[in-house]
Amino acid sequence: MLPETVARLAELPNIVAVKEASGNLDRASQIRRMTPPDFEIYSGDDSLTLPILSVGGAGVVSVTSHLVGDLMQQMVQAFFQGQYQAATDIHLKLEPLFKALFATTNPIPIKAALRLQGWAVGETRLPLSKVPPDVELRLKKVLTELSLL
Repeated sequence: MLPETVARLAELPNIVAVKEASGNLDRASQIRRMTPPDFEIYSGDDSLTLPILSVGGAGVVSVTSHLVGDLMQQMVQAFFQGQYQAATDIHLKLEPLFKALFATTNPIPIKAALRLQGWAVGETRLPLSKVPPDVELRLKKVLTELSLL
């Protein structure tokens, strides 16, 4: 949605937040500028969580948290506690995982990652495909580097 549309919707009493998943930090900034301070903006792109927090975001609707929920929570809490370097350090540690989990259409990579960990999450259904071999290899590498396998 355009920022102007979100701003108009924010005027309605039953609309209190938006999941901003455009991948565009400028759009998140525009939404923040055009909406009341109590209107919450949640990142819908894990890799943009920290930048969106920096322009007035409230949190994240996270895919990565299925694997590292504690670290995602620590990153957000560190930011809100003014511990910006700690938040940045977590963000940078997780950046390869963010990229691997979004290497193809969601939820293909996260389901593959959870299966690699031994979770019985089943296969994706049509029209989605199985995880491409190169993406699965990349996931194994990143999960191993983060001690998640």
